[in-house]
Amino acid sequence: MELGIGMFGDLAVDQSTGKYKDAGIKIREIIDQVKLMDEVGIDVFAMGEHHRPDYAVSSPEIVLAAAASVTRNIKLASGVTVLSSSEPVKVYEDFATIDLISDGRAEIFVGRGSFIESFPLYGYSLNDYEELFDEKLELLLKINSEENISWSGKLRAPMQNQTVYPRAKNEGKLPIWRAVGGTPKSVLSAAKLGMPLVVAIIGAMPIQFKNLIDFYKQEYLKAGHPESEMQIAIHSHTFVSEDQAVIDGYFHNYKSQMDRIGSARGWAPYTKMQYEGGRSKDGALFIGNTNEVVDKIAYMKEIFGITRFIGHMDVGAPENEVMRKSIELFGEKVGPQVR
Repeated sequence: MELGIGMFGDLAVDQSTGKYKDAGIKIREIIDQVKLMDEVGIDVFAMGEHHRPDYAVSSPEIVLAAAASVTRNIKLASGVTVLSSSEPVKVYEDFATIDLISDGRAEIFVGRGSFIESFPLYGYSLNDYEELFDEKLELLLKINSEENISWSGKLRAPMQNQTVYPRAKNEGKLPIWRAVGGTPKSVLSAAKLGMPLVVAIIGAMPIQFKNLIDFYKQEYLKAGHPESEMQIAIHSHTFVSEDQAVIDGYFHNYKSQMDRIGSARGWAPYTKMQYEGGRSKDGALFIGNTNEVVDKIAYMKEIFGITRFIGHMDVGAPENEVMRKSIELFGEKVGPQVR
């Protein structure tokens, strides 16, 4: 099983000014942290895409390209590419370029995303939310498998015998994963297409997703795809420390981000009871000491049969040195024990 780390580039608020901290500093810290991930044996890094003042990264492709230049082994993925508001040709070109820079380490996670800011920003209508994604996924998969493209849809100009360059390694094919939040329709689509699946489990209890993942397995095999090529990942909020005071203190980072998002979505303020419930064996937070995180990842392997676990590790913008220590523990302690 592969172990990865995901990030969104969360920005903390500077208490002296009331403004978000410098995005440039955060991005440089992320690149330095990915270098460390590579050194401690993390398999995958996934960089999210957002278009908000509380996140530093709107262009994961550029951050991943920078990370490619300072790493040697770690796979570099988007987490996720909001495909509905992206141009599939440009998505392929960008990730093929990352693939060439990194000598074959680029991957794409495509999804609808949990925020909608990119739609009006890029001039798309939310009325086309579903159709945009389905049409653009069809085109991206065609570009990924064919060098000369002839294609037509309803929401984008057609392509007639056009070529897309540069081509990625592996005969031009990039690994493209389908990232979902729990919608059966999305899972069914991924299964029928034979796409690897990433399920974001960031709340409630992971066991509640078992039927969904079993449904994916059933439909994947029913569609005639080989079981040996089936890949399933989960993506969950994660933080590792051997110091209980750090784990207790991280609640304030976590609460700050949950409340910031929740204020716009009508959520009640996040509580310590929710935090501790999430940290329990049956909860969705992989936050704790090495043994606690190892046990929970092993439990995910047991109930889901996952081939990859991605720990989302920068919720609430922990300080750089605290993040680095969590990355070290995840790579040097959690990884070997899980494997």
